[in-house]
Amino acid sequence: MASQLIQGRMVHLPVRVRDATVCSAFFPVRADAARAVIAYSGLDAAEILPGKAVCALVFADYRDSDLDAYHEFGVAFLVRPPGSESRGPREVGAFVHWLPVDQVFTMEAGRSLWGFPKELAEIGLRLSSPYKRCVVRKDGRLVVDLLLRPGVPAPPARLPLTAYTHRDGVTRRITGRMAVHGVQARPGGALIRLGNHPVAKELSELGLPKRALLSVTAERTRMEWDAAVTL
Repeated sequence: MASQLIQGRMVHLPVRVRDATVCSAFFPVRADAARAVIAYSGLDAAEILPGKAVCALVFADYRDSDLDAYHEFGVAFLVRPPGSESRGPREVGAFVHWLPVDQVFTMEAGRSLWGFPKELAEIGLRLSSPYKRCVVRKDGRLVVDLLLRPGVPAPPARLPLTAYTHRDGVTRRITGRMAVHGVQARPGGALIRLGNHPVAKELSELGLPKRALLSVTAERTRMEWDAAVTL
């Protein structure tokens, strides 16, 4: 079992999340704009339709994990596996472009173990009602206010995970597994308000806010993340 010392604590891989609520909204964006945003990674955006890529906004309440309890918000893009000739959606992974959290330990662990672009921000979650809301502020400025409407119940599922990161000039692939329960999904279902932070400006230039392709909430989520592989 691989392990690494983080802030005086030994963290073992795979890192486990035993209980979390995870909420996601997937938005269509211009593929050329998405490619411009993630060009630094060397990865290519996957096209779900000609000229259309997908930007995912994700927020999570990690209640019990190897990296403690914390809130997280993510901006990610669906990307093609490196070396793939197809620009279609098959076997895509998620390139994590921005990943603020509200606790220092998970920030340091995420950076050191996987190269995740974690940084500290103020992340307010409202998850107790059928409507799920996340408000992210960074440096005293609003980044995004995202509200997800209730969806239609879906069955529990076990899913593979593939994420890509880029940090210090190195692109990495991280694989894992996820089990979800208490799932609801619906077309659209997302209301988004952008603030005046530079990340909000970047999202606006991608074409947000617009109608989401799909919104998904999972009340009870378990995950495992393996060690990163350098590409």
